[in-house]
Amino acid sequence: MIKYKKDTDRIVTLTLDMEGRAANIINHELSDALVPVIGHLQAEKAKGKLQGIIITSAKKGFLQGGDLEYLFQAQQASVVFELAERFKTVLRSLERPGVPVVAAINGDALGAGFELALACHHRIALDTSHLRLGFPETRLGVIPSGGGITRLMWLLGVEQAYEVLASGQLYNAGEALQKQLIDEIAATPRDMMDKAKAYILSTDEGCRPWDQKQSRIPGGTARELGVAERLRALTASLAAHGPDTYPAEQAILSVLYEGSKLDFDTSCRVESRHFTTLLRSQVSKNRIKAFWFDQNFIRDGGNRPKGFGKFRPKRVGIIGAGRMGSGIAYACLDHGMEVVLKDVSKPIAERGLEYVRRHLDQDVSRAVKQAEEREQLLKRIQTTESSADFQDCDIVIEAVFENRMVKQKVMREAEEHMDEYSLFGSNTISIPITRLAEASLRPENYLGLHFFSPAEEVPLVEIVRGANTSDETVARAFDFVRAISKTPIVVKDDWGFFAARVQNTYILEGITMLQEGCPPALIENLGRQTGMPRGALALADSLGLNMVLRYENQAAEHYGTKYVQHPAVAVLKAMLEEWQRPGRQKRAGFYTYKGEERQQLWAGLADAFPAQPADTFDHAELKERFLVAQVLEAVWCMQEKVIHSIAAANLGSIHGWGFPASKGGVIQYVHDSGVDHFIARCKTLQQKHGQRFRLPSRLRSIVEQ
Repeated sequence: MIKYKKDTDRIVTLTLDMEGRAANIINHELSDALVPVIGHLQAEKAKGKLQGIIITSAKKGFLQGGDLEYLFQAQQASVVFELAERFKTVLRSLERPGVPVVAAINGDALGAGFELALACHHRIALDTSHLRLGFPETRLGVIPSGGGITRLMWLLGVEQAYEVLASGQLYNAGEALQKQLIDEIAATPRDMMDKAKAYILSTDEGCRPWDQKQSRIPGGTARELGVAERLRALTASLAAHGPDTYPAEQAILSVLYEGSKLDFDTSCRVESRHFTTLLRSQVSKNRIKAFWFDQNFIRDGGNRPKGFGKFRPKRVGIIGAGRMGSGIAYACLDHGMEVVLKDVSKPIAERGLEYVRRHLDQDVSRAVKQAEEREQLLKRIQTTESSADFQDCDIVIEAVFENRMVKQKVMREAEEHMDEYSLFGSNTISIPITRLAEASLRPENYLGLHFFSPAEEVPLVEIVRGANTSDETVARAFDFVRAISKTPIVVKDDWGFFAARVQNTYILEGITMLQEGCPPALIENLGRQTGMPRGALALADSLGLNMVLRYENQAAEHYGTKYVQHPAVAVLKAMLEEWQRPGRQKRAGFYTYKGEERQQLWAGLADAFPAQPADTFDHAELKERFLVAQVLEAVWCMQEKVIHSIAAANLGSIHGWGFPASKGGVIQYVHDSGVDHFIARCKTLQQKHGQRFRLPSRLRSIVEQ
C-alpha cells in the first residue's frame, strides 16, 4: 500500500500504491497505514538519519480523494466526527516530522487527496494536460475534512481560499501554480523527482506558517472590519438563494469566519464539526447520490448497449458554424479530435473558427493552455463550404436551423460523402428523429445528439434513439459523448425527448399561476427560491412561447383522446395571438428587452392577467407545484420508457435544465420527500389543481428501484 525507499542522501520516498484499486483513495485503511510509517520517520529524524520525505504515487493519479461509498454509509455523528479528526491527526503528524516533506504530484490530486498534498511543505506537479488539482467537495454538498479549509486560509488568505473552495473548480498544473496552490511545475517525472530532492537538500527544516509564532493569515482575519463585512456579504448572497441551495459554501464561510480568529488546531476542529453536520444532512446525501453514484453509473456505461467495442472518434464533422456548432467544435478540439466545420460559405464557417479562437485565447489568459497548444489546436480545425470534406469523418453532427427540410437537406448532402460506418447526429430540439431519418441513406446510423447551450460548457448530451437507430450506433454515440467529457443520457424518440418535455412542465406551471392571478414577480421569485436557475416566465421567453406551445401540441397529438389540455395553453395563445409577444427572439414576451438583454416584466401583464395580492397565495404550495410538476412528468417518462434509468433521469434534470441539485434530481426528489408523503401530496394537488398532478401507476415501483 505504501512503498518505502531511502537513498544515500537520507531522503525517503513514500510511493502510494493501494492494492486492488485503479486509483489511490483516502480511507481508513490508508490513514491507518500512514500512522506507523510517520512514526518510523519521526524516529529516524531523532537519530539524525532523515533529510527529507517525498510522497508520490505508483498510479496514474496521485490521490483521488475520500472513500465516498464508506462515508455515505456513516450515520452516527460521533463516527463521522472521529473519522475526520483521525485524518487530521495523520496529516498533522505528516507536516511535523522536523524535515521538509514534498508532494510529487504525478496525477490527479482531488479533495482529501489534495489535502494530503497541502499538508506537505512543498508541492510539485507534473505538467500534463490531464492532471487536475482541487476541491470538488462543494459539488457534493460537503467540505474538506482534513484541515484543507484552514490550511488554504493560512496559505492564501480568507477570501482567496473561499474562492478556490466554494467554486469546486479543478485546476491544471499551470492554473494551480498561478493560484499558488502548488510551488513548482515539472516537465517529466524525472524532472519532478529531481526538483523534489533539490528542494529538500536546500531546506534545513520543515515548518508550516501556522506553526510559526510570528506568522499571520494573509489579508487579515474576521476580527478586522473589512474582512468580516465581506464575509457577511457573501453569506447574505448565498442565503438569498434559499437555505438548502449552497449548504457547503455556507459552511466554508463559517469555518473561515470562526477559524481565522482561532489557533490552527481549534480551527481544524471547527471544520470537523461542520463536515459532520453536512455529511449527515439529506442535501449532502442527495448530491452525493447524483454526482457520485449516478454519475459513476452513467460513466461506467450503465445505459450503453452491451456487446460493442469502444468507439474512438478521431475526426468530427459539424454542419452549422453558429454558437451551437462552434461550441461543439471547441469541445471536440479540446479533447484531441480533428474538426471539419461547414456552413453555406467559407466566410461564414470562418466565424465559427473565430468563436473557437476566442475561447482558446481565454484559456491561454487563464493559464489553462499554453500559447503553443492553442496554435496546435487551431491547426486541427478545417473550415469549408463543401460536404465532400466529410469523407474521412467518423461522425458528423448538424446544428442548423430548426426546420425539417433544412436538416434533411444538409444530412443527405453529407451522407453522400460519408462512409458506411460513420454516424450522423442531429442536434434537433423538437423534430422527431424517426421523421428526419426518413431522408437518410443509412437510418440505422442516424440518431439525435441534443447538446445544450452553451455546448462547450453544459455537461449533458441527450442521445435520441430513432425507430431505426441500431444498438451499435447508440453505443458509438455514447462513447463519443464520453470522449468529450460529457454525460450521455439515452432517450426514446418521443415528443420533447426527456429534457425539454420535463422542463416544459415547470414553464407551464408558472404560466398557469399567472392565469390564477398570482403576481408575475412572485412567480419568478418563488421559482428561483426552489433552486431553479431562472423563473418560469423568463425561461419561457428564452425558449420562445411558440416552442413551449409546440411541445404541448405534440403532447396532445401523442395522447390523442386521453389528452387533457393544460390550463397554460390559453395564456400562451393570448400572448402569441392577441398580444403578439412571442419571447426574447422578438424582444417582446413576458419581459421587455433592450437588444438581447432582458429588462423587466412587461407592464401590460397587469391588464392582460390581473393579479391578486401576493399574501392570498400559499407560497410553500406554489414552490411545491413547480417541483412536483417536473417530478411527475419525469416518472411518466420512465413509465413510458422514454428514459431508462434513475441515474439518467436525475443527472438529466440537474444538468439539462437546472433542477435543484440539493434535491438530487427529479427521481431522488421523491426519496427526499418520502414516497408516502409525496404520493399524499400529489393526491391533494390533483384534487385542487387538476389531472396534471395525477400519479403514474408505476410510480412506487419506479422510484424504489
